[in-house]
Order: sequence, then C-alpha cells, then structure tokens
Amino acid sequence: MKRHAVLAILLASGAALTPAPASPAMAETALHGDIPADARAHWLSADLIAFETEGAPLLMAGDRQVKLTPAGQVEGAMAADHPHLAGMALWRLERADRTVVRQMLKQPLALRAADGSRTGIQTGWVLDALYANDEPLGAIATIDDLGFALWSPTARKVSLHLFADAQGGEASVVPMVEDPATGVWKARVSNDWDRRYYLYAVEVFMPSTGRIETNLVTDPYSLNLSADSKRSQVINLDDADLKPAGWDTFARDLADAPEDRSIYELHVRDFSIADVTVEAGQRGKYLAFAQRETAGARHLTALANAGLSDVHLLPTNDCASIPEVGALTPSEDALAAMDPAGEQQQELVKAESGMDGFNWCYDPLHYLAPEGSYASDPNGAARVIEFRQMVMGLDAMGLGTVLDVVFNHTPASGQGDKSVLDKIVPGYYQRLNLDGSVANSTCCSNTASERRMMERLLVDGLMVWARDYKVSGFRFDLMGHHTKNNILKGREALHTLTLDEHGVDGADLLIYGEGWDFGEVGGGQRFVQATQRNMGDGTGIGTFNDRIRDAIRGGAYNSKAEEAVMTQGFASGRYTAPNRLTAEDPAARADALRLADHVRAGLAGSIADFSFENADGVTRQLGEMDYNGQPLGYVSDPQETVNYAAAHDNPTLFDSNVWKLPLDTSKDDRVRWQNIANSLVLLAQGMPFIHAGQDLLRTKSLDHNSYDSGDWFNFIDWSGQEHRWGRGLAHRADNEVDWPIARTLLADERMAMEPEHIARAATHIREMFAIRMSSPLFRMQSGEGVRQKLRFLNTGPEQVPGMIVMQLGAGGGEQAIVIFNATTSAQQIALADADGLTLHPVQAASDDAILTQARAGEGQIHVPALTTAVFVRAD
Repeated sequence: MKRHAVLAILLASGAALTPAPASPAMAETALHGDIPADARAHWLSADLIAFETEGAPLLMAGDRQVKLTPAGQVEGAMAADHPHLAGMALWRLERADRTVVRQMLKQPLALRAADGSRTGIQTGWVLDALYANDEPLGAIATIDDLGFALWSPTARKVSLHLFADAQGGEASVVPMVEDPATGVWKARVSNDWDRRYYLYAVEVFMPSTGRIETNLVTDPYSLNLSADSKRSQVINLDDADLKPAGWDTFARDLADAPEDRSIYELHVRDFSIADVTVEAGQRGKYLAFAQRETAGARHLTALANAGLSDVHLLPTNDCASIPEVGALTPSEDALAAMDPAGEQQQELVKAESGMDGFNWCYDPLHYLAPEGSYASDPNGAARVIEFRQMVMGLDAMGLGTVLDVVFNHTPASGQGDKSVLDKIVPGYYQRLNLDGSVANSTCCSNTASERRMMERLLVDGLMVWARDYKVSGFRFDLMGHHTKNNILKGREALHTLTLDEHGVDGADLLIYGEGWDFGEVGGGQRFVQATQRNMGDGTGIGTFNDRIRDAIRGGAYNSKAEEAVMTQGFASGRYTAPNRLTAEDPAARADALRLADHVRAGLAGSIADFSFENADGVTRQLGEMDYNGQPLGYVSDPQETVNYAAAHDNPTLFDSNVWKLPLDTSKDDRVRWQNIANSLVLLAQGMPFIHAGQDLLRTKSLDHNSYDSGDWFNFIDWSGQEHRWGRGLAHRADNEVDWPIARTLLADERMAMEPEHIARAATHIREMFAIRMSSPLFRMQSGEGVRQKLRFLNTGPEQVPGMIVMQLGAGGGEQAIVIFNATTSAQQIALADADGLTLHPVQAASDDAILTQARAGEGQIHVPALTTAVFVRAD
C-alpha cells in the first residue's frame, strides 16, 4: 500500500491491546472550587495574557496559582493580529517556562481579579504559539503496521479504541503517547486492524461543563466512517480496490481561464430521487451520476454540449443531519392528494424531516470523508468508491465536479452530541466571543480558521478532495468568515497538484465563495476577511455578485410577501410591467434606471474602474457608484465575480417572479421574463452560475428556505413534463408570514407551466450557453479587455427604461451587439452602422418564433418585446 500524503507512519509506544467495554461511560471528575462560566481573559503567548482589570490578577491552573505583572496593553503588531483586543491590558507570566505552561494548559484555568471576581481564559492563541505544527494526523495503513495521530495538546490522557466491526463488539484499547513539543498523541498497532474501526478516548478539561470529561470521539481526520458517523474507519485511499476501473489514468484537463467556466448548482439527492429512469436502488445516490441514459444525465449532457463546464454539488462531506440508516420518506401519494394551497403538506414533511433522507447538509461533521447517505451502503468503502464513480460519471457527461465546502462552522460544540473538534481541543477550533461564548453568527458554532490548526484542517481537506477525488474546484460557504490568507494558502497548496501525477491540475481548480461581511468578524474586526472587496483586488478568487442578482430579480428576498411584491427588478417588470402594488409608484422610472445601471455594471464584470454614463447623466467608474453603502464595482478581473439570479437559498427564480410580476402575466410571458434573467447571467462578463432547474422553471411552492423541506418541495423533473406548481404552503417556520398571499397564488392555475413552456425555457438557456461559448467577447479574461471592448448605448437620464444595449468588440475585429429588451413592447434603437449586423446563428436557428422579428439594417435595430437579441458582425 502506498503512503497517504496527509498521513504517515507514526512512532508510538506500541502498547499491547487490552479489552474494554464496547461503550464506556463518560468519566467525570469534579473539581475543587468554582469554574467561571465566562472566559474574558485571552492567553496570547506563553508569557502574555490580555485581560481588562485593575490590579494584578492571579492565574489559577489547577492547584497552581501565579501572580501576573503589568505588561502594557495590546498594541502594535499584537493589536494588528488581534484587533478585537486592541487597547486591552496585558499581564505577564514571569519566568514562563514552556514545560510549566504546557502543564498548566491541561488544567482547569481561571483568572482571579484583584476584587476577587473570576473569569475563565481563552487559550486558542497560546496553543497556536506553543503547539501548531505540520505533523501528519489521522490514521494510515502501511505495509508494516497502522499508525494513528491526534492533535490534542490540552488532553491529560488519550487512548485509541479499536473495533472489529462498524457497530457493536468490545473495544481493544491502546494507550497513546504525547509528543510534548507538538501536542500530537500517537499509537501504532498491527496491520490486522486495516479497514477496521476506531475512536479516541480523550480526557480533557471542558470549560462548557467546568469538569474533566472523557470524550469517546471520532477522528477529525477521518477518511471514512461507519453508518451515522459512529466510528472512524482505517482506510488508505490509494488501495486498488477503492478505485473504479480507469481511476488511476482518469484525468480532467480543466480550462485554463476561469472565465471559460460556468456552474450549475445541484444537490446530490435532488438529481435523481424523483427520476424514474434511474434504477430504484440508485435514486438519490452517488451512483445515479454514473448512469448515462437517464433523464437527468441526458439533461446535464445537453447543457455540457451547449457550453456548461461544471456541476457544483451542495455539501457532500459527512454531515450531521441525515440519517444514514433507516431514513423515512413521506408518502408522495398522500402529499399529492392534499390541497395545493393548504398547510397539510408541510405538516407531514415537517413531522418526518428529522428522519427523512433530505437535507442540504450545511452541517459538516467530518470534513475529509464523503457523506454516507448517498452511498449504497453507509458502512465500509462504498461511499469512497461511489463518490469517485460520480466524479467519473459527471466527466463522461463533459462536466467537472465542484464541491461546496463548509469550513466556517460545526453543527455543535462543547459536549453536544454532534460535537467533534471541541471535544478534542476545547475552545480552540471554535471562534469565541469576547466573553468566551461560542460565536454562532453563521447559524451554528463558528470555527476559528484564523488559528493555524483549523486553517490546516481546511487546507488538508481541500487537498484530500482535489488529489484523492479529482474534483474540479471548491465553493466556500460563508467565505467572509474565513481569513483571506486561509483561501490563498489553500490555493497555494492546491497548486502543487499536477495533471500527470495527480490527475488534476491544481492551478486550474476553480475557487469561489460567499464573500458576505457580517457577524463577529464583520468589518475586519478580527482579521482581513475573504470578503467581496478583499478578494476582488487581483486574487483571482471569485465571489457571488449580489449586485447583479438584486438588480435582475428585484432585491434580496424580503420576509414579508408584500415587500417582495413591491421590489420588482429589471427582469421582473420594474416600471415596464407594474404589478398591483407598484402601478402608482412615482419613483418607478427613476428606480428602473438605477436598476438598469446595476445590471450594466454586472454585464461589465463589476470591474471597479470600468465607467459609463449612469442614470444621473454623469460618467463614473463602477467603484464610485453606490450599492447599499458599498461600491457597485468591486473587482479587478472578471474571474472574481460569480454572476447569478438564483441559488439554493431564497425562492427559485420562477417563484420570485410569481411574487413580482403582474398576476395576469401570461404563461408565455412568464417564460420570456425568466429568459431575460437567464440571458443577463449567461452573457455577463465573469462566471455564470445557474441554480439546478432554473432552466426548467423550477418551483418550490414559494419556499424560500427549503434546506429541510424534503423531496416534495425540492422536486425536479428532468423530463420537463411536470412543473408541480402548488404543492402546498411552504414550511411554517420560515414562510408563515407569507401564507396569506401564498394561499391565493398557489391556487392560481395561471402559474402552472405546461411542458411546452418548460421546453422553451430549457432551450433558451442552452442557446445562451452556446452564444457565450461562440466568442471570447463574452468571456474576456482581464479588466483591461472589458474596458477596451465593452460599452453601453441607451444610457443616461433619457434612456428607454427596460432596455440595455451592450456593444462588444473593437474596430478591425469581431463585434457583437446585445439588446436586452425587458419591456412589453417592441423597441428600436438607432445605430449608424447597423447594416452588416446579422442575428447570431444560434438565434437564427432558434425555435423561438418571435426572434424572426429581430432585425438590423437601415441605421436601426429592431427587437421584439421581452427578448434578448444578439447581433454579430465579422469584419
């Protein structure tokens, strides 16, 4: 067997195996004295503690008490490293012998102020200072033996519990030995335990309980697990029997330019769970992607043939929320028999949501192992083999596999049932507020990736997925909660991978994420974040572009339905198709012009120093124009913007338009409005991003947060025969405020699309992909190229509202004119050199009969209502 790059043979005592009970009880030892519930002191280095108090405090570590001396305050370089502590008083631990400090860190800790009050101590930074390292971690089978290594520098004792099977049976226990320089505990055992299972028993002081606990816990570096993540499995990903046929020679040569890539966001279970053309046992599984003649595979292949490059899968690493054994499925017959606008469906789905097989899986339990619910067998090696088959299956369709990674939080902390990291090194992996509580601004227990060993886990995770599963890129969930350096270090590591040696060129892996700025890290309170503006300065890392999203569809989702109706966008009728609440709005025209400017900015790749005449009649750079107090343009290169109108979050694009378009909008015109939005996303400079089913008019019954809404509300029909409008009111917790209006809409048959409408939308998006790939003008690779070769007509205060005219190219080369007519009437634009322009060949061959009305000549271009028309000239 080959050595695994993340792991290695580990030296340890080689102690004999001894039996132990299969499920040893948690050992708890009471401590002398009260342990504070908060932790307002911050141990920053071996000899310095930050704590705001008057009078020298007393450091208490178990039975040891040490008086601290004044050492100034947090300033200079230290304040730069810890901006949230700037100005806080510093106290010195005199003669801070590292051996003594290391022993103290294994004890219950408190700081007693001069007034007698006590507080706990945050130790994350001193653990970095003393123990951060690059020692191999995890478990690995070698020719000679098995080695195990766990980083747990505050543990008092660690033992390895080995199990013969995935469940049941007695454990054989091996004491582990700590390397005091690194805090890594090691053990070595016979190779007979290869492919067997294990846990660690970690004796450690747990601040959340104020007690010393013995936690029986899985390995954070698990490469595979038993069902429901009960035990880690020893596995070597280089073993021949884990590789599908052809895996060793399988390599995907990715596009060199990110601007040539495009993304289709898809959930593993959504892809096939409702697809009757997939073998029953493979529906909702990895293996569904390995089948070629299914409705879903044919749909994705058609998109790939048109120009789509990558499928982005919602999280596929081991997660906490899906039962891997015995999952329930609510009766579809029972659901279908219910009132299409009633409450019963969501009640039934909710009653079984904790035990059904559906969840988005944004609750990572183990970062380096595949999720078991998508495998044919959650025990054993099936999830490893079948994940690789999925990657190869997508490649056979012509598509790369981009993984959604969620390193920003864990599903639990402390002694929680789904806590892993915090049970091993309490208070280190989780980001703590100033009072010592766990920050949860991301909805769960935030991770502290500003710390070296959490950053290392992130980087090691990327390497496993890229090297051992040959994926094509990564999408970072809530990337702004990571440091900019986290992402750049991850990219640097990935760049060491080569096509010849690893089957993937690390330099061509796609990296993008959510660059939102909020929470306890917001505004750079703790570090330089991986936010939109910070990543848009030449990093080449993409961020989701909310500017073009909001302008296209009409603002971010509003929790009150009436507000959603009022916030129409460029592609949902602002001013050009007023609805029942906006018809009399005196600000509608001005707002429509502003939205058009925001769309133009997105079409120009949101390049900060690109300029055009805005609605005020002033020519400004995009970086000088406002978007909710931020610059409208914020990137330097087109690859740094991911353009989209819909994603898994919030209502689907179709549902959003149900809220916003006039109720009497015809079915044909609903398709055309959605096509306008899709045209803008596909023909904008940068990387286009499409939500699964967006090309099929996908609806979720107006659910704006379907993370746990089951298969019923998340349904996709790849055959295009079923729209399934009106599947009942969306789940109460997030949608009840919308129910009064939603009841009326869901009962309205005018929203139910027929197969011919779905087919027109699907064909249109493939046409836009084909046009995008037909010319580098739609995929420019630099900000300079955009500035030189893109300009807008019909701008300024006298423009025709609802019409954007984009001119691409320069004299002496290929040229294109794109007109987005988001009005309900035909439009004409004067253009002196209109002669010689012809409708793009893709559109000339389109089945959209209305395109026959698009024409150019005699100094004018004519475009029919609700149409995107692309004209080209080859000089």
